[in-house]
Amino acid sequence: MEILGVLAAVLSSAIGGTAIGATRYLAGTLDPLTIGAIRFGGGFLVLLAIAVWRHDRWPSKHDWLGTAALGLLFFGLFPVLFNVALIYTTASRGALALSTLPLLTMVASAILRVERPTMRKMIGVLVAMGGVFIALGIGTTTTPPDAWRGDTLMLAAAFCMALYNVWSRPFISRSGPIPFAAFGMGVGAACLSILSALTGGLAQLDVLSAPQWIASGYLAIVCGAGIFFLWAYALGRTTPTLVAVSVAVNPVTASIFGVVLLGESTGAHLIIGLLAVLIGIGIASGPIVWRSLLSRQSASTATKASSGVNRSKMH
Repeated sequence: MEILGVLAAVLSSAIGGTAIGATRYLAGTLDPLTIGAIRFGGGFLVLLAIAVWRHDRWPSKHDWLGTAALGLLFFGLFPVLFNVALIYTTASRGALALSTLPLLTMVASAILRVERPTMRKMIGVLVAMGGVFIALGIGTTTTPPDAWRGDTLMLAAAFCMALYNVWSRPFISRSGPIPFAAFGMGVGAACLSILSALTGGLAQLDVLSAPQWIASGYLAIVCGAGIFFLWAYALGRTTPTLVAVSVAVNPVTASIFGVVLLGESTGAHLIIGLLAVLIGIGIASGPIVWRSLLSRQSASTATKASSGVNRSKMH
């Protein structure tokens, strides 16, 4: 069901907001390459174990090159840009900049002729983006001096993610979300781990405190394996734009995480942005929800009718 893809994307994005907070928490001790290696190396091991246990079908040799390239894009370049961005900007601003993903995905899908934009989707994306920029524009009283650098790098990361969204679906349909995510994550994690080892980043693990190890484990298991399985599952179920628009909920969990654990400030602008984001997602995915409800109603009616016929035959 397509609605399950939308719900999986929303859940993935909600958890993704906490990943931004956890990454920023570790950024003072670990470099971006090492944080990415921990997150995706650990996530790869979790997904690999699940795929082996389930006896899932791995990508065919014909898909190895494409899956590996997408893995390098999403699990190699994306986390470097993502993590460096959070050195310069706050968790909330980083999440808000990343929320441009729906617009970038819609544009990329149209240019590459993967998905034709509809007026409803365009309105939904623009409303959600409006909420994002309201929150970003109003909450500037505690903006770090070099925040623009972080915002720019996060926009570049969002573009990498948009391309991944657009190009992934055929590969996921041929192998399944867990093997696809594990294969790409393994390629990206291997590259990040090698670069981290060469630059001395892995040696920094010796200085981590107990809370930082907990944050690292959370990044690997929940924000590595969990988030990207849900994202791949969503991409296999619904269109790239509808998956991408869900990332607009990211600032909400990122802001909460930033306030609770990082001491960052927020205000009423978060509520305004959240309302616009939810309205935008509802507008964009409205037809899917109605189709799902009608499908369930039709199935229920058909079941009742069949049951009535069987009872008549018994009499």
